[in-house]
Amino acid sequence: MPHQGFVLAASAGITAAIQLSGFIAAYVLQTEVFYDVMGGLNYIALAAFSVLYPDGTASDHVRSTSATILFVLSRGWLLLFLGWRAHERGGDARFDGVIEKAGLFLVYWTVQAFWVYLVSLPVIFINGSSARPGDFTALDIIAQAGWALGIFMEVLADIQKAIWVKRGRAGHFCSVGIWRYSRHPNYFGELLQWWSAWILAFSSSEAAGANSGLSDPLWWLCVLSPLFTTNILLNQRGTGLVDAEGMGLKRYYDKCPTEYAEYRKNTSILVPMVGYGCIPLWLKRTLFLDFKRYEYGQGSQVSKEGSQSEGEMKRD
Repeated sequence: MPHQGFVLAASAGITAAIQLSGFIAAYVLQTEVFYDVMGGLNYIALAAFSVLYPDGTASDHVRSTSATILFVLSRGWLLLFLGWRAHERGGDARFDGVIEKAGLFLVYWTVQAFWVYLVSLPVIFINGSSARPGDFTALDIIAQAGWALGIFMEVLADIQKAIWVKRGRAGHFCSVGIWRYSRHPNYFGELLQWWSAWILAFSSSEAAGANSGLSDPLWWLCVLSPLFTTNILLNQRGTGLVDAEGMGLKRYYDKCPTEYAEYRKNTSILVPMVGYGCIPLWLKRTLFLDFKRYEYGQGSQVSKEGSQSEGEMKRD
């Protein structure tokens, strides 16, 4: 088995052990406080193992070091932010009525195990490589810049919204800072990170030949990282856009229908940008991922003002 293959397999075992241990302790103590902590520690453990395992990244210190730093910054921020948010809210509503049911509680930990492992695939692949790809390519530099930008945007969006909440939620919906240009800049930052991380992993393939990553099944396996994240944020019920958009918009249309309809018409769902209101509806529905299923739906009390296309979107 190639070195990368072993490191990837061993990382799966480490993840299973950490999450199972966390579940047992949390169930015995009847608490959810370990959940996000064990997720964060799991990320750090995988980064450390893939870097320190013998015969690993001695061949490519620079690429491995940069990927690990970006990875730890990204997951460290997520751990801190989720912990702070749970503290501010006085608990984690995700686990209401769940902790007492062993089977259901185990499902939550199993999902976290898959989430941590799949998201971590690119950095494990990079750190576990015995290849010698040489200097950074233009693609490497673009990927690292994209990853760093994604982290910056997610952190900025989280901080700006947290401050807005602390100050009393002026205006009923967040449109301060970067939220003026994107309805979900934090999600865009998360997506940008893992697509960039997968691209960065390309040069670390152990397969032979030029453009070897294209013929490397392990590199293609790592695409599960951005695909899983994309599916969670765009399609999964109870989280991401499915939770924030659709029926989740009722509170805005009840309190400030005219203002929110105008904000929605002129603000991208993900990519921070100006001029979104001038983009044709068919492009919003495709390239910009502002799908019909994210609309509030029929019967919503929205303003009749605005463009015809926006009215059609609200009636969907």
